[in-house]
Amino acid sequence: MNNLKLTCAGLDYWDRSRGLLDGSIKPLGIDLNYLIVPPGELFRRTAQFAEFDVSEFSMSTYLALHAQGDRRFVAIPVFPSRNFRHGYFWINTQSGIDKPEDLKGKLVGVPEYQMTAALWIRAVLEHDFGVKPSDMRWRTGGLWSPGYEERAKLDLPEDVELVVIPEDRYLEEMLDSGEIDALFSPARPGSFVAGEDKVKRLFPNFRDVEKDYFKRTGFFPIMHTVVIRREIYEANRWIAMSLFEAYENVKRRAHQRFISTGSLAVSLPWLADDLDEIEETFGGQDPFIYGIDPNRKILEAMIDYSLEQGLAVRKMELEDLFAEECFGTLEAKPHPGFSIR
Repeated sequence: MNNLKLTCAGLDYWDRSRGLLDGSIKPLGIDLNYLIVPPGELFRRTAQFAEFDVSEFSMSTYLALHAQGDRRFVAIPVFPSRNFRHGYFWINTQSGIDKPEDLKGKLVGVPEYQMTAALWIRAVLEHDFGVKPSDMRWRTGGLWSPGYEERAKLDLPEDVELVVIPEDRYLEEMLDSGEIDALFSPARPGSFVAGEDKVKRLFPNFRDVEKDYFKRTGFFPIMHTVVIRREIYEANRWIAMSLFEAYENVKRRAHQRFISTGSLAVSLPWLADDLDEIEETFGGQDPFIYGIDPNRKILEAMIDYSLEQGLAVRKMELEDLFAEECFGTLEAKPHPGFSIR
């Protein structure tokens, strides 16, 4: 029987997708053509056109679409992107903002309101500091250059003010000039990197704040999941676990390379100490653990956040979102049919 040929689009992670890209790990029964697509473009092409058989996808957008009744995709519990976000909230130094509560009434930029990173920072502001999304005035548009194209339509609550900035402007320059007071960005602003005194972090001690957040909540925020076009999944239900196990094996093999620190796998001079710190912080658990059961609490929190922020129009259940073959899976075991060279 011939292998099923599938196109998979995602990001290029050395330790979480490279084995699929270079073919060193092959999903059982699948010839996978892995394409690297930048995240903004990837999520727009997936949301608008369902362009790929398998796709890394924004968790927040997936929740919002599914709540609207969009059933084009089914997810597997693979979460290749996770990131703490306290360190990515940027403040104009002349804005008078020194603590989260000072954001009330301020103009806050975000590249896309529905992005998962923004869902998480809004949840942090509301649940830890009492600052609701409606307390801020939101501006959206191009981050580093003019131009904005929304990935999927949303119908936000009436008390949320969201305005697209002029088409010839972009958010980083507006933050630098003080035309917006704050910016949530997935990357460090250029002026901050250059050492200019225009922008500062809302949480200067972000690493300590993020460790405390993890200690209190147990959440290492999920950003992306992996989705399969539903018609392909329904015709080949076995591919859910085949893909899940492949992603798991990519990660497992890379981890073994990381901990072999006789020669460093990546150019981090204190990699061994970094690994020890991660081990201590996460209590020996894999920070990027896949599967439903070990992620149930954080996934249910994301469903709640999406609903309370007006991104999702109804409450959802995990059983509606993920392939049923993946339930009860703690972690994948290497399959004898895998090719790992």
